[in-house]
Amino acid sequence: MTIDLSRAAAFLAGHGRVLDRRRFELMVGRADSGAVLAAVDGYRNADGGYGWGLEPDLRAAESQPGGALHAFEVFAEVAPVSTPRAAELCDWLDSVTLPDGGLPFALPVADATACAPFWAQADPTVSTLQSTAFAAGAAHRVAAHDPAVAGHPWLARATRYCLDAIAGLRTQPHAIALAFAVRFLDTIHGSHPEAADLLTRLGKFVPDSGFAPVEGGIEGETLRALDFAPVPGSPASTLLRPGVIEAELDRLAERQQDDGGWTVDFASFSPAAGLEWRGYATGQAVSTLRRAGRLPI
Repeated sequence: MTIDLSRAAAFLAGHGRVLDRRRFELMVGRADSGAVLAAVDGYRNADGGYGWGLEPDLRAAESQPGGALHAFEVFAEVAPVSTPRAAELCDWLDSVTLPDGGLPFALPVADATACAPFWAQADPTVSTLQSTAFAAGAAHRVAAHDPAVAGHPWLARATRYCLDAIAGLRTQPHAIALAFAVRFLDTIHGSHPEAADLLTRLGKFVPDSGFAPVEGGIEGETLRALDFAPVPGSPASTLLRPGVIEAELDRLAERQQDDGGWTVDFASFSPAAGLEWRGYATGQAVSTLRRAGRLPI
């Protein structure tokens, strides 16, 4: 199926955040990295972290691990350009990392208006694999072109926590935590000798179809193959049946809506978040299809 990039751009113009519009424009060659970095800077706090709804269902102003994930995603996309903001974000993460090297699911918020309860009610005193793996995994993708991030002590601490936590898994993790753990190992597969064995061990928890029901989600909410292995031929893709990723890429291409955007299949906790997730999903769909060689950009 042919993706209509002009309709995607129109959807983002009508409904997307400036950040997602800038990211899309960068992908299609109509903007430079400076425009994208300026857009994400609007979510930055003086402490070096990111809040203000950069994670759409966590709309509080305070810096959060969830905001760090999305900021690192942007810093990875502007490669080979690097920014001192990435190392400054590592500094902030180091300041909120718990003694065991892990990050809490979320930090306290002063005003939980329009925040998902699972963010607003998180225990800030307990480390979680999910938040640590999503932040560290995204940081490693930045580290591939940014020496300041690659050599930052926070990344070493967080990586060690994730490797130990994954090695200690004995029961089925929550599907979202599992997906982030798999993607973390996929990212560091070539640089950390432990990653290959741990990825194989995690494979026993990953259905080879890629379908993993999300406990506590809306009815029918399920992660799919591209949530575990968005890049064909990656180490994580070996956990799935042959042909699954190609079929999922076909499905992703077919899910462009008449308005030009893509949808999400999970609950949003405010009208603003609902639109913002669609804008984010639209950019992610184009990015995934582009990496897979499905788009001529």
